[in-house]
Amino acid sequence: MASKAFAIIAGVGPGTGASIARRFAQTYSVVLLSRNPDSFEPLVKDINSSGGHAVGISTDVSDANSVRAAFDQIAKQFPSSVLAATIFNPSGGFVRKPFLELTEDDYSSSLKLQANGGFNIAKHSLPLLLQARGATPHPPTLIFTGATASLKGSANFASLASGKFALRALAQSLAREFGPQGIHVSHAIIDGVIDIPRTKAWTFEHEDAKLNPDAIADSYWHLHTQPRTTFAFEMDLRPYIEKW
Repeated sequence: MASKAFAIIAGVGPGTGASIARRFAQTYSVVLLSRNPDSFEPLVKDINSSGGHAVGISTDVSDANSVRAAFDQIAKQFPSSVLAATIFNPSGGFVRKPFLELTEDDYSSSLKLQANGGFNIAKHSLPLLLQARGATPHPPTLIFTGATASLKGSANFASLASGKFALRALAQSLAREFGPQGIHVSHAIIDGVIDIPRTKAWTFEHEDAKLNPDAIADSYWHLHTQPRTTFAFEMDLRPYIEKW
């Protein structure tokens, strides 16, 4: 079932990205971007076998040429469709080290993925989102996934915090520029441990200590469906027991 509109999820794995892809695939065709095809191929197969329409493209969001090639491929595969939403959700760039042990490569990894990656995806998505105004059931949307580190530079998290701070600043600037043009730009702060395969073995005293990725996806869908009169720029998502 190919939709007249499609959504792009940049940063897809077996956790949050997969949940977001499945949620948006209920309404749109979805394009899944990840460096490693192993991250999107099972999900593409699952969505297509369930009656949806998904394609995967191997893409390094931190590389401008790679992103340009991905969008060229998207244009060929969806020549008569409009872009309804883009979700920027890469999970890499996480380095936890004391500052004096941090290398330049460690530090730049998060900046390249989050700041440069967010720039590259936004640069190619926004012209398509502007073209989609009035042609989609909901306002064209660009959502950036943030973290606790978007607001708080904790000890040993200099690299991640720098990248996430930069991504949030980019999102704020774009929201102020493109919101008045009818594009919903939003930033979601994911504050806590997400219940994904990598964290399954992590145990906590409370059964509700982890964020449910399907619930995160539902919140992203809610952001996408907000009318122009009530655009939310920022949404904080955390378990009710999380201290903040």
